[in-house]
Amino acid sequence: CRRTSLSRKAKEAIFSMAMEAKYSKNDILSIYLNRAYMGGGAFGAEAAAQRFFGKPASALSPAEGAMLAGLLTAPTTLAPTNNLDRSQDRAATVIRLMQDQGYLTKAQADSAIANPAELSEAAEAEAGGYFADWVMSSGPEFFTRNTTEDVIIKTTLDQKIQQAAEAGLKSVFESKVREGSKAQAAVVVMSADGAVRAMVGGRKTKVAGAFNRATQAMRQTGSAFKPFVYAAALDLGYSPNDLIDDAPYCLNIPGSGEWCPKNYTSNFKGKVTLTTALKDSLNIPAVKLSESVGREVVSRVAEQFGIKSDLAAGPALALGASESTLLEMTGAYAGILNGGSSVKPYGLIDLSLQGDSEPLMGTGGGIGERVIQEDAALQLVYMMSKVVSEGTGQRAQFGGRELAGKTGTTQANRDAWFIGFSADYVTGVWMGYDDNTPLTGVSGGGLPTEIWREVMVRVHEGLPNTPLPMIVPAPAVVQAPEPKPERQPDRQPVRRQQRENPLGIIDQVLRDIFGR
Repeated sequence: CRRTSLSRKAKEAIFSMAMEAKYSKNDILSIYLNRAYMGGGAFGAEAAAQRFFGKPASALSPAEGAMLAGLLTAPTTLAPTNNLDRSQDRAATVIRLMQDQGYLTKAQADSAIANPAELSEAAEAEAGGYFADWVMSSGPEFFTRNTTEDVIIKTTLDQKIQQAAEAGLKSVFESKVREGSKAQAAVVVMSADGAVRAMVGGRKTKVAGAFNRATQAMRQTGSAFKPFVYAAALDLGYSPNDLIDDAPYCLNIPGSGEWCPKNYTSNFKGKVTLTTALKDSLNIPAVKLSESVGREVVSRVAEQFGIKSDLAAGPALALGASESTLLEMTGAYAGILNGGSSVKPYGLIDLSLQGDSEPLMGTGGGIGERVIQEDAALQLVYMMSKVVSEGTGQRAQFGGRELAGKTGTTQANRDAWFIGFSADYVTGVWMGYDDNTPLTGVSGGGLPTEIWREVMVRVHEGLPNTPLPMIVPAPAVVQAPEPKPERQPDRQPVRRQQRENPLGIIDQVLRDIFGR
């Protein structure tokens, strides 16, 4: 009972004096420690020791004992299954106090602080992980965290896919990343409607309250942003087979001077189709195309697909100079797969109180408004399939399936991405260092693509081989595209005029006049 009335306090004072008359200080402390709530559903120090560390209280190390002692002030907030970092910080304060009061030597205290208590494997398995943290944060606090009611939350999580994501990430780091590397990675798997089926926010997968690199890390997107440039162009009537010149190109930027984008390989391919430019992730054609259709149009398409962060205002927009989260980017690619409609990623299906027949709230996500025309989206899927079958994402191939995606590598290799999809699932992978240290020998087409493949191979076990929804363009346009007018505010596409010869135009006019 948490009543705070004067009568209640008077009764507590009488009870306290009665207890002190009957029990010693140690007895009272023992009773309290065996009954107090310690977080994580555990009441009493012995239950908490078993819950968090898988051992009896008598066998705890100083670091583990200090963690339990630190829980008493705020057991729910400080529970290691809720926020391990915060719990470890509180334990360090307790350890310092124990040293000050002579319960630990300096050497013992230093050792305990240097080697903080960790959850047992069983406790980690029940911690919920990154997905649980994200879902709980997406619902109202008075139902997900600050409630005494029994709340039933139905989510989109698929345990089989979650295990596949964790296993795929672990497999690549164990076999292809040098031991001791501090590089991090994140994985998101979702359906085309934005339902998140799995989420890994870092290499340490069984955690709670930890920094979630899938939802919280704002990172430059690099060439993973380019599909939105091509989406804008296709919606304005460009064709995957239109030609564009991959040649030296410079722009004068007011206040900054001349800017000349370079390709990753530092060479030029001359006239190439838009499909080839995307397949080989050529930077110069992407910038030229963005300038042709208008940066404002490209930004608007990206924003409507779900990229909510501030987008770069200059021509480097086309090369992914802006930042985004892996969850946002994966959701934006889901919009391409579903035929061109926006997607809001979601993990909460509904929330209800135990015993109630009707949910209190439902999902806040799913498919939204159309961003680009369906035929433009299906052509873009075709172009992105060439990235996997012939281009920078060839390591993603598996099982003879039709796959599409895009690699991304940022300046100085600080971030590496691969986001792609089959007909069934969209998966995004990011890799990098938390402190922006450059990756050594890693690009989007390397380890991130291999992580993606390892995850998707496991996700697709037992699934039929379903072809991608795409439009394969008719071959051959021999004329480079002209600049296209900016899209109208009502979002209707501006279709390309037929290229007719002058005599043909005159003939058509005469037919219109004379009706023949």
